[in-house]
Amino acid sequence: MGKIKDKLLIDGNWITTKEYAKLYSPYSEEKIAEVPLANEEEVNMAIESANKAKESWIKKPAHERAGILEKLAQLYHDNFDKAAEIIALEAAKPIELAKGEVARTIQTFKFAAEEAKRIHGETIPLDAAPGGENRIAYTMREPLGVIGAITPFNFPLNLVAHKVGPAIASGNTIVLKPATQTPLSSIFLSQLLEEAGLPAGVLNVVTGSGRFVGDKLVTDPRVNMITFTGSPEVGIGIRNRAGLKRVTLELGNNAAVIIDKDTVIDEKLISRCVTGAFSNNGQVCISLQRIYVHEEVYETFVEKFTEATKRLKTGDPLDPETDVSALISKKDVTRSLDWIEEAKNAGATIATGGDANRNTVNPTVILEADRNLKVSCQEVFAPVVIINKMKSVSEAIDLVNDSRYGLQAGIYTKDIETALDATEKLQVGSVLINDIPTFRVDHMPYGGVKESGTGREGIKYAVEEMTEMKLVIWNRN
Repeated sequence: MGKIKDKLLIDGNWITTKEYAKLYSPYSEEKIAEVPLANEEEVNMAIESANKAKESWIKKPAHERAGILEKLAQLYHDNFDKAAEIIALEAAKPIELAKGEVARTIQTFKFAAEEAKRIHGETIPLDAAPGGENRIAYTMREPLGVIGAITPFNFPLNLVAHKVGPAIASGNTIVLKPATQTPLSSIFLSQLLEEAGLPAGVLNVVTGSGRFVGDKLVTDPRVNMITFTGSPEVGIGIRNRAGLKRVTLELGNNAAVIIDKDTVIDEKLISRCVTGAFSNNGQVCISLQRIYVHEEVYETFVEKFTEATKRLKTGDPLDPETDVSALISKKDVTRSLDWIEEAKNAGATIATGGDANRNTVNPTVILEADRNLKVSCQEVFAPVVIINKMKSVSEAIDLVNDSRYGLQAGIYTKDIETALDATEKLQVGSVLINDIPTFRVDHMPYGGVKESGTGREGIKYAVEEMTEMKLVIWNRN
């Protein structure tokens, strides 16, 4: 991006603010940009802009909304390397993973373009009830109005797309508050959307304090819905203050996989689990944090998993060979090391890693960690994974469920009854059979239970969250 001052996008205008914050690379710690800090007046302007634009935007035909999203997908294809470099710089995401995120984002906007053309209701057979004879009934789906989107740092482009894409597809306007550390991807998105022909006011991007900007979006009556991805603590606060607003929350997790005794511990399995544990420096909501392995294959799994982990390369996110790079902040490095030390002091074994090089926590494997340790029961959001021995799948299911979270979980087994039993008993939003929980494609329903959130993303399902059902009844009597 260069060491530049960015601007807010409000009502189609690029606004300079009075105050700016310097933005530094988490890896190199060099300044990469200066980001505007919105004040109360500017947040009000953004909300009013979206509120004003919704009347004309709602009348846009579906094919026009779809066309803008299709053009946006093409623009990302044309600017692929630039978009990936922005992600790598601001988030310290290894460049090959950043390219993967851009590729997924293109798919997300294509899905959104397709869903814009198939938002519809259903007919209701009223004559199924006495008194309903000779009446025609059908439902329609109408946009809610203004969507307040608050997004996280770990997928600064694709998780933004999962809110902006369905909002545009369904005819809503948006005020977007990107994560403080990763606003550049959102600013670039707004530039491309402007080029794609999105009318002024439909998308407004406001950067600044999460506490200040986010709170204004949550409490302002002109905002009809909040869609938030972030920590449970913040999400619960949003839910408590949002009143009757529609709220979708994608929150925390400490995802687990179960390895049954009949599982072949081969290179394919190990590679899959290592990827799940350490991809994006472990900063993934469905990052593989807990592995429960049957005692009959435990030693083999630990040996092969640890060896594969040691082969991972840490370093500069712009180096194509890098597997793991810096965490998003020094505070997270300190926290991660404190949690590892707590596990070590409690008797757990550090099989590899456990230390850091500047802001990069080396991939860490912890064996036999007690269920009450922070690395077990909280969301570590770092390249740290625990591997524990279990006597049975039933025991492992209890351990997986012993969590405040419930987003996704996986189980490897050849026994169909065991797999079916797990699908029924695991308390999560998604169960993956013979795969890790760190799997997501962008059109599947995605969301969790317990403190992992409420509502579902995945374009079709997000469109449902962002629209209201209206019933129409014709009386022919």
